[in-house]
Parts: sequence; C-alpha cells; structure tokens
Amino acid sequence: MAKLEDLIKQIPDAKLRAEIAREAAALKSTKKFGLVFEEHIPERVQLPGLPVRAGSRVVKRGNGKQVFQVLDIKGKTARLVPEPEGQEETAEFDELVIVKRFGEPIYPTLTPRDRVERAPDKPWHTIINADNFHALQLLLYCYEGMVDVIYIDPPYNTGARDWKYNNNYVDSNDQFSHSKWLAMMKKRLLLARKLLKPDGVMIITIDDNEHSNLGVLVEEIFIDRNFFTIVIEHNKRGRQGEDFAKTHEYAIFITPKNVNVIAEENTGELIGGETRNLRRTGNNSLRTARWRQFYPFYVNTETLEIVGIGESLPRDTQRSDKPIDKNVIPIWPIDKQGVERNWHFGVDKSKKWIAENKLEVRRQDYGI
Repeated sequence: MAKLEDLIKQIPDAKLRAEIAREAAALKSTKKFGLVFEEHIPERVQLPGLPVRAGSRVVKRGNGKQVFQVLDIKGKTARLVPEPEGQEETAEFDELVIVKRFGEPIYPTLTPRDRVERAPDKPWHTIINADNFHALQLLLYCYEGMVDVIYIDPPYNTGARDWKYNNNYVDSNDQFSHSKWLAMMKKRLLLARKLLKPDGVMIITIDDNEHSNLGVLVEEIFIDRNFFTIVIEHNKRGRQGEDFAKTHEYAIFITPKNVNVIAEENTGELIGGETRNLRRTGNNSLRTARWRQFYPFYVNTETLEIVGIGESLPRDTQRSDKPIDKNVIPIWPIDKQGVERNWHFGVDKSKKWIAENKLEVRRQDYGI
C-alpha cells in the first residue's frame, strides 16, 4: 500500500490523482486479515406476491439469472431492458417476478396457513416457511435478545445440488462457491446473533467442506463469546469420499464467556440417562494394574447410602471386609468371581461425584 501511495503522488493530473487517492483510501480501510471473501456479491430474493410496475426489477419465471428493469407495460406485455446493459425485449406480464436485493427495504409479514391444536399444557411450536434472512429480520421485531438457543443446520456446500444462491444451484465448478456460501452465512449469523440472550447458546452443524472457514467467520462475528467444536459420529461405516470414508461431522457451540451454560442438570436424582458399573472391566481393570483406584466405599446396608470412602490400598496390603459399624460395610471393586479389580476413578474424583449425586448404590445377585 505504501508503494501505491507513492505512485499516486506522481500522477500529474490533480483531479485524477485525487480520485485514485480516494479509491485507494477506501480499499485500505477495507483491508483485513484472516478470512477474506467476496462479500460484495449481491444476494437477491424473488417476491412473487408483489405487483409488477414500470421501473420494477424483475426476472422471468423459471430463470432467475438475468435481472431486467421494466420500462413500461401495455396490456399483457411488458418492455424490458436487461441489467446492467443489453438489448430491449418484451415478455408476457404473467412471466415476470419482482426481485429485491438484500439491503433494499422489505417489510415481511406472516400469513397463517394451517394450525394443529394441542392441549393447553403442551408447548406450542411455529414453523415459518420463508427465506431465512427475512424470517430472522421479522423475528427481531419481537424477540431481539430473548432467545435461549438457536440451532442452525445450514447447507454444507458439498458441490451437490443441495443449495441455491440467487435461485441458482451452486455447484463445485463455481469458483466463488465458498465466497457465496460465506456471504450467505455472514448475513444470517449477524441477524441471529441479535436474537440471542446474553447467556444464549448457538449451535451450528457442518462438515469438513466449510468447517475451517465457518470457524474463522464465527470467531470474527462472535468475538466476545467462546466457541467449541464437537465431533459427531453419525455414520460408523463412513460416507464415501476422496481417499477417506468420513464417519463424522461437527457441531460448533457458541457460548457466553464467564457463564456456565453447558452442564449436566441436577434433578436431585442420579444424573444422566445411561448408567454403568463403577467397577472397571477389561484392559487394566485388575487391582495390580492401578492400585490407586483400589479403595473401599462404606455403605449402609439398610439405606444403601454411601457414608464414607477409604484411601487407596497398596498392592502388598491385604484388604479388610470387616464391617465398621452395625450396618456399614466396605464395598471393594470385586467382581462376581471374587477377582480384585479397580474402580474407574481415583478417590478424589469419586468424592466429587458423590457430592454431585452421580453415584448410586444398587444390590446385585452377588451383593452390593
């Protein structure tokens, strides 16, 4: 940029020098580092419900590529001129659909189509069938800063005919496919961000094709929030691709900083829907493999409450099965065959899990 500014100073024509200097200054102000893409690519939407008038910008039904300006309308025929330039032509009035570029004034409204009645104590759900950009704009009127969770499952931009930009499918041969996808996402993420509560969470699922780009975009837009990438295995056999069969996709969690919003819910009962024996099985499950995880829980045999926890027992020390009280006995990690094994966790973590109500005592056919 410094070299360019030096060259501009050498332009003898003062007017030309000033104009080029202004353009260079504008270019310099937009220079950025990190994720760079063609954000200027215009995005537009068709509005078939609006009446076509002289001066309207339109496309022909079934062909959303070429935009025309309507010069005038006579009867059922309209005179058109293509944008930005081209030969004048005519078209049937009924073939034309109004288009608007994003940024032009649009005032979306909701038109009820159908409803399903539910009992009064059941939650109500609303499905909005619309371009998601304008749906988000509409929701902002009533719900800005009020939404707890937003889950987004955008098109993955895989090169297949799975998403459109300006009503045209974007395929793998389009050299601007990544720019179009990022431009589309940025506009919508900026709106969705405004809907979130200060402690709200946004979740975006994506695959490898745009994961790295999306991560940088999220970091730029949500600079004041944390974000975490979680791998989701959804196809154990793998999805056939180049060289590798992918078994996974990703979920990006965008969370507030300094606020604990991702946690297990403590309901006063055992946490989690899946339980397992705290005693380890399989590899490294023997007492001799991990002696620090060989220690007793002291359990009341009447109430099945954990009343205490002992220290780890070294390998060369014999365990004691003697009750420490009338109804309190030590429970060691001993399997059905009487083999000394070890617990999944050490003493400190087990104490923490007891405090968090994550451990439960049960009777089995060979004891507690």
